[in-house]
Amino acid sequence: MAFLLRTISHSADGREIVRTSRIDDDLLKAGRDPDCDIRLNDLAVALHHATLEIVGENRIGVSAEMGMIVEIDGSTERDGRIDLSTGGTVKIGPFLLRILAREMGSEDVAIDIQRADAEADDDRFDTRRFALQTVMPGKRAMAWTLVAAVLALFLAWPIWSFYQNRSEAARYARSYHADRLWLSGSLSQGHASLGDNCQACHVEPFVSVRDASCKSCHTAIHDHADLRRMQRANPNLSGFRRLQQSVAGFFGRDPGRCVECHTEHEGPSRIPPTPQRFCADCHTDIRARLPDTRIAGASDFETGHPEFQPAVLIQWSGERPLVRRVALNRRPLEMSNLKFPHALHLDRTGGAAQMGRRLAPRLGFGQQLECADCHVPTPDGTRFQPPDMEDDCGMCHSLAFDQLGGTIRTLRHGSPEQVIGDIRSLYRAGGPQRPIGLRTDRGRPGDVMQVRAALQLARAQAGTGERAERTIRAVFSAGGACFDCHQVQPPAPGTLNYRIRPVAFPTRYMLHGWFDHRAHRIVQRPGQPRVEGSAACLSCHRADASSRASDLLLPDVASCRACHGGERTRLPVPSTCAMCHDYHMDEGTPAELLRQRVRGRRWETTVIPVEPQAAGRGR
Repeated sequence: MAFLLRTISHSADGREIVRTSRIDDDLLKAGRDPDCDIRLNDLAVALHHATLEIVGENRIGVSAEMGMIVEIDGSTERDGRIDLSTGGTVKIGPFLLRILAREMGSEDVAIDIQRADAEADDDRFDTRRFALQTVMPGKRAMAWTLVAAVLALFLAWPIWSFYQNRSEAARYARSYHADRLWLSGSLSQGHASLGDNCQACHVEPFVSVRDASCKSCHTAIHDHADLRRMQRANPNLSGFRRLQQSVAGFFGRDPGRCVECHTEHEGPSRIPPTPQRFCADCHTDIRARLPDTRIAGASDFETGHPEFQPAVLIQWSGERPLVRRVALNRRPLEMSNLKFPHALHLDRTGGAAQMGRRLAPRLGFGQQLECADCHVPTPDGTRFQPPDMEDDCGMCHSLAFDQLGGTIRTLRHGSPEQVIGDIRSLYRAGGPQRPIGLRTDRGRPGDVMQVRAALQLARAQAGTGERAERTIRAVFSAGGACFDCHQVQPPAPGTLNYRIRPVAFPTRYMLHGWFDHRAHRIVQRPGQPRVEGSAACLSCHRADASSRASDLLLPDVASCRACHGGERTRLPVPSTCAMCHDYHMDEGTPAELLRQRVRGRRWETTVIPVEPQAAGRGR
């Protein structure tokens, strides 16, 4: 046996279209699935809705799938039978399957398939007589009326309100301002207080926001560079982008404005992190467009970043220090006018370590000197304060020169004139009662057993004035307390006007970059164990191998690349430009770091001057 399927549909002009197909089988599946023999494309029909099967010689059995129903000759059933001698109908959703009576001698079963709701147009009920179209104005009149209403409500009224609220008193007198209808979104968290003061930014109607409006509040914000040079440094634009920028400039939207980056009305959120391409667009080959610039090209920290160029103190012998930016691969030396061997003080078995162990019960030292024993972080933990003689060096190196009862007299550090005056005064009073050495290998204050030769030699000389002069020369000469740590300027012939060259302790070397020591207290380089304390410091600053104070113990870019990669890297710390560089020239923490460190809490950054400072923390 076979099924002869006739699918009937109608064209737009009412013409009947019949598609015939023949299926040589005794079972048909009907449903929405394309694999069904009778495909009924309507959401009211399940994927596999019903099955039609020839039963016996003259009957067709109809059965619906589990949970489905069909109408067989007008009755809702889950299954039933249709006699082929008389025929019948099966309704599945909106489709009607007419099973025609079998003709005498024919083996085929004919089935007509048609949508049950496909009626003639003249049989449908005409609902147009009840539509509002007969009583409402025409479409054209309604369109112009709505256009006039929109212009009055959303254009004329806000403009009128803008001019009415130009004075501050009128602006806060009204509870609602019609120009709020123009808002494209809520203000950011930083500008939420300006919700009722549109004129704070939009000074003139139909004029884009100017930088002067931003700088009226943000007075401490500095430009990234000169606006004309930044425009020259922009990458070459394509033809359409160049035309677009020209049209924008004609309407006052010049490139480089604040609002190009600091977009507003984007909702109550923070500024999104700055992508690396924002910087790389100009800095990748910046010297091709600005040949006179001293800035090297940079595109990615891992693959396209120049060597660090810290501001190094080259010389300080006059009134002002001479500071230059020198690349670290040129191995620059820092002339800080200080004599200090780091390796000697960090030696685990040397004299410094032994003294630290002796003073441990009183001063809290460990088995050896650590970096933190002398280097004290700033209040925000980002940098370190300059070492202080009295608080750091004086713990081991004393400047005591006399003892009166229980009082220890010390030389005035940082004032050569006062040192000379104190020594002269001491000998005019008859010399020291209990002399305490003034050499660098002297002991702690009051430790008379370690008195050295400086004052003993002076007491053996005849005459108080001569002994005082010899003591002064001994203090400022080789082996003396001042000479062994400082650069001493010898006096003019016949005088004792010794001078000490000023000591510089720069608190910031990377003037155009940012480094946070607090984030590096614990260091774990790839393939190495996790370290902290002095070990973390020495992993970047090799002070344990430095015997000169002039060694610039700064890590180079290769050292940082052991952990820090570019924006898309496999290294532990993906680093964008904004992590170390701030777009605006200031002393503050870059916004990207603030976003990572704050995590919902506020903190203040202590601003440290970038100029080299003389010794002393100014506590």
